Amino acid sequence: MARRRFLVPQIRDNTAELSGNDARHLARVLRAEPGQHYEISDGARVYLAEIAFVEKERIAFRILRALDPQPAAVCLTLCAALIKFDRFEWLIEKATELGVAAIVPVDTARTEKGLMEASRKRMERWRRIAREASQQARRLGPPEIGQANSLAAVLDMPATGRYFLDEQPGAPPLLSAIPALAGRAATDTLLLLTGPEGGWTDAERAAIVNAGWTRVSLGPLILRAETAAIAAAGLLTHAWWASQLE
Repeated sequence: MARRRFLVPQIRDNTAELSGNDARHLARVLRAEPGQHYEISDGARVYLAEIAFVEKERIAFRILRALDPQPAAVCLTLCAALIKFDRFEWLIEKATELGVAAIVPVDTARTEKGLMEASRKRMERWRRIAREASQQARRLGPPEIGQANSLAAVLDMPATGRYFLDEQPGAPPLLSAIPALAGRAATDTLLLLTGPEGGWTDAERAAIVNAGWTRVSLGPLILRAETAAIAAAGLLTHAWWASQLE
């Protein structure tokens, strides 16, 4: 069974510490004891570490050796329309598990009123969710959770590939829009734009297309906004991961 991994704020002089909720979880739930081995990451490197001592709110590690980190399949930013916060938090958790590099909440014409403003008060909670999901998924570090932005601002973001999900008939399948195996590289940057409940307005759709984004579909079924975002992110990350195995 794979060792549990914890994210630490820094590593100094071959030592690191956990505090707060992570320390309490490790001490009380996992019953941590000195001498036990865990993996820790400071966001740049991964290490095998030994617990040096355990306190109620603080756990110290001693570095044993550096480990080879699992590289990200691709640098994917998920630009997801704001939806009700319980479902948006589920989206953050699952997108983090899939390995997305960043999540940008997007304000759209059909985003419920008040969500844009209220999202500013949720940033700390969303980053905590991403951190916890990163540890569970054994990531090097959590994705960046950006401030909510307007659709117009998101449309100008550059990337190697920019895809937007469209529920209207006629959009080609996402799989057909992904470059052939030889055309995928680990250095690629991808943007995935997903809409709100109710979909895009005609004006938004036209603006996205005019900005050069590739219109794609996940099929004939109507999916919830968070389901569509996770399904598409999974297809993209899997495609670039598979290309690295060849």
